[in-house]
Amino acid sequence: MAHISKIFNEQKLRLSFLDGMRGLAALYVVFCHISLQHLENLPQWINFPTKLVRYGSFSVAIFIVLSGYCLMLPVVRSPTDSIPGTLFDYFLRRARRIIPPYYVVIFLCCLLALVILGLERFTTFSWRDLSYDWFSPEFSIQDVILHLFLIHNLTPGTQVYVINLPLWSVALEWQIYFLFPLVFLPLWRRWGWFSIISTAFLIGLMPHYLFNGYMDVSRPWFVGSFTIGMAAADIVFSQKPHLIKLRKSLPWGRLTAIFTGVAILTEWGKLGVEPWIFETFASIAAACLIIYCTKIVIEQKTRPLILSLFEHPWLLALGGFSYSLYLTHGPIVTLVRHWLLSLKISPVMFTVTQYIVSVTFSLLFAYLFHLRFERPFISSFSKKVRK
Repeated sequence: MAHISKIFNEQKLRLSFLDGMRGLAALYVVFCHISLQHLENLPQWINFPTKLVRYGSFSVAIFIVLSGYCLMLPVVRSPTDSIPGTLFDYFLRRARRIIPPYYVVIFLCCLLALVILGLERFTTFSWRDLSYDWFSPEFSIQDVILHLFLIHNLTPGTQVYVINLPLWSVALEWQIYFLFPLVFLPLWRRWGWFSIISTAFLIGLMPHYLFNGYMDVSRPWFVGSFTIGMAAADIVFSQKPHLIKLRKSLPWGRLTAIFTGVAILTEWGKLGVEPWIFETFASIAAACLIIYCTKIVIEQKTRPLILSLFEHPWLLALGGFSYSLYLTHGPIVTLVRHWLLSLKISPVMFTVTQYIVSVTFSLLFAYLFHLRFERPFISSFSKKVRK
């Protein structure tokens, strides 16, 4: 394992596949959200592929696990097992990474809502509230305030989903950022992995078991998924004997397939398994896959198909603006749906056109949004750090 330590300490290791995973997961979410808006009486050649994009929450699990993995990487290579810089620097980095584009999206959603309400007031236009719309103009000032403070995921029921549905996970991610240095790292340094993973799931599952599923729609148990990602980083790069043995002895590729299969099986509604269980299996599968791919990169082995896919230039480019895609696709998919419904076309034509137009415009808008509202904050902060 000296080879791993040398590469990592010299900072020559580039885990580009992480961007590819993130990009593919974001694109999968877009397809999942479109598939839930299908009309009835569709032929089997459309219905069957749709069944493959029903696991949208698995993508969120991947995002959270990746977050835990990436934030833990600089900690495991630090001689003091600490985050780089001061605690203030850490929170500033996290805030600059997610808050500016998040606030811009809220502003754009408010602007869009005002346009829609204005059209309803002064023209014959009428907005139809439909199930599985990812954006709605029907929200209050209180909803906006809760979103600005990133606490809207703490509200009960589907109120979490107002304005722009995918934003619930951004609030959860922001809250996890506080738990990471203030709770998880101190526990890890003192008592190890069992303490932080059990604590994280205790925090995440308390609302479910003590308050009758009060926050189930915002999936607080993903806090546990974050610590699974943290553990994956330590397993790959730790020089502790028991973790080295774990890293070398387990078949991480096979474990990825096994846990993915278990996650898919337990998600099947007829089994009645609670969501936190199959989403945790999906998180473990994601962590195993990351460990598997990282080991191959470190050991410079021949790339398997899955790793070659994650390192494809198109997916790497997509990963670069995946956060913008996740933030902005909801209103676009919703607007395309409402426009197509007004055309009164056949279900097949509706579905095909919806995929083509929604995905194309979601990608285009997200990329332009990234260039204007996401990348400047990342690059300017990087330049400031280098100085």
